[in-house]
Amino acid sequence: GSGLALSFSRSPQTYLKIIEATTEEWKKINRHSLRKAIKSLYVSKLVSWVDNSDGSITLTLTEKGKNKSLTYNLDNLKIDKPKKWDKKWRVIIFDIPESYRKARDALRDHFKQIGFYELQKSVFIHPYPCNEVVDFLVEFYNIRKNVRQILAEDLDNSLDLKDRFGLT
Repeated sequence: GSGLALSFSRSPQTYLKIIEATTEEWKKINRHSLRKAIKSLYVSKLVSWVDNSDGSITLTLTEKGKNKSLTYNLDNLKIDKPKKWDKKWRVIIFDIPESYRKARDALRDHFKQIGFYELQKSVFIHPYPCNEVVDFLVEFYNIRKNVRQILAEDLDNSLDLKDRFGLT
């Protein structure tokens, strides 16, 4: 976030304020959590990782990471409806532990807000491509290992689902 703010600022005074604020925040960061978050970003291909000859590591936002950092607003997420449905179902399943209850409840609420149908308590379905939005939410709540995405061509209740989504 600080890097993004630096890239948009043009004043040397603003640079210094951002760097000072960043320095204070670095002192508060749990190193283990930071490593875990960085690894998660690397796995999701939002950052690239280069080992330098001096033993240091350089992390850089990939184009995908830059686009996501500028694109998503948590309160205004939406799934674009294509002109033609590809006749595939996006099934999202999750098993999020009680210790992450707030993230689980927030994820469930987001899914409902953006048009998913709750098939079961931890199973949601949508007819349109939505993996980028789901990936964003999963990364935001740091629950990657607890969420799976399935692409299905047929479900035993397809007729009901088509009706619910206005696909008949």
